[in-house]
Amino acid sequence: MITRMANANTTLTPHYGVALAVVGLGLACLGLTPLWSRALPLAALISLFGLFLVLQTAMLRLEFTADALLVRRLDTLLRRFPYDAWLAWRLFWPGAPALFYFREQGSIHLLPVLFSPRELQEQLQLRLPHLSGNPPAPPSSSPASAPAADDGQSNA
Repeated sequence: MITRMANANTTLTPHYGVALAVVGLGLACLGLTPLWSRALPLAALISLFGLFLVLQTAMLRLEFTADALLVRRLDTLLRRFPYDAWLAWRLFWPGAPALFYFREQGSIHLLPVLFSPRELQEQLQLRLPHLSGNPPAPPSSSPASAPAADDGQSNA
């Protein structure tokens, strides 16, 4: 169970659904071997990628803190994503979330969902509700630069 307090740290529970689905897809490709001679290498490649995702699911953790999303491998901090740099976020395929997209100032991130999709969505809505599924908003401008923004919109 995760806490609902936005200032408390929350580490998401691992979820093997996407990783095991990729392994299953690779194994299903074995059924194509009588029909297609290249099915075996394809099955091996997809299955290896799925096993890589299983390993990543076991090792990676997402931690939501009061001011940033932290990505950890075991106990090592890999990356910190401060919320104030985020422009948008979205979970693709809501019935079975498989991809997590978020955009920061200057970069875009697309990650497989290797953690509880319910907990992920709950934390994103708790900590970044104003960005939920919306396209990135233009940067706020001072009154002096407002006419330039208006001119750009009227030309579009």
